[in-house]
Amino acid sequence: MELRDIEIFLALAEELHFGRTAARLHISQARVSQAISQQERRLGSALFDRSNRRQIHLTPLGRQLRDDLRPVYAGLRDSLERAHLAARGITAQLRVGMIPLNAHDLRLYWDTFRARHPQWQLQIQHAPFVDPFAGLRRGDLDMLVCWLPVEEPDLTVGPVLFADPRVVAVAAEHELTRRTSVSLDMLADFQHSDGPSVPDYWAEGFVPSHTRSGLRIERGPLVHSTEEILTLASTGEIVNLFPAHMRRYWSRPDIAYLPVTDIDALSFALVWRTEAENDLIRALAQTARDLGPITF
Repeated sequence: MELRDIEIFLALAEELHFGRTAARLHISQARVSQAISQQERRLGSALFDRSNRRQIHLTPLGRQLRDDLRPVYAGLRDSLERAHLAARGITAQLRVGMIPLNAHDLRLYWDTFRARHPQWQLQIQHAPFVDPFAGLRRGDLDMLVCWLPVEEPDLTVGPVLFADPRVVAVAAEHELTRRTSVSLDMLADFQHSDGPSVPDYWAEGFVPSHTRSGLRIERGPLVHSTEEILTLASTGEIVNLFPAHMRRYWSRPDIAYLPVTDIDALSFALVWRTEAENDLIRALAQTARDLGPITF
């Protein structure tokens, strides 16, 4: 089995969706389907149950293969990456996942870390908000920038990097656009998106279940990406709270962003798996402490 085919299989085993897997790996759905079909022909049995057109599932053989291949693939990938870095004179790599979309705003942290530690490579990458801590626990990421609170017993919460005021994304022609700002009570009249595999307390930190006056904020369709949220918002199906940097990084003609007046700013911090803490993690955390939170 080729390394790329292993990557495709493991990605599909996590996403359980051909379209999301293709988007994650930047390949076509046809390529995903072809790779899985080839593997199933070689093994002589199905790896995925496709009887439900909306959601596929791993077969017992698929679960066994997933569990066997995960450590093998991780070891091969890490060995190749270490060899590639060593050839460039780099002794180690720190991988930081960004759930917020404003990595450019945080470049003072990244530039300072690189200047202090030129022998280490700092890699900044996007991290999904779905199952947000899975990348840390799988070892795909060393640190994560995410909103607070984080109350996971195996994770350490480090320094706060920034706090962002709140806005709501609505369709450009939405009735709320007649106002210059809104309150949570006004938003309680409309559906918000919901995310799968997200801790309840963490979702509550982003979109509270009730307003301060006790009105319920209704959760609506499940979404897996920011693109899905904005597509639903643009058609008027939902409204959605966001940190204010969305106005600069995701400006669209079919979306309006309105300030929300009665909700606290959303704080974002560095988080890492406690057992995986090392010199690189401590160095970036110290850099963030030395510089303090950034204001925009």
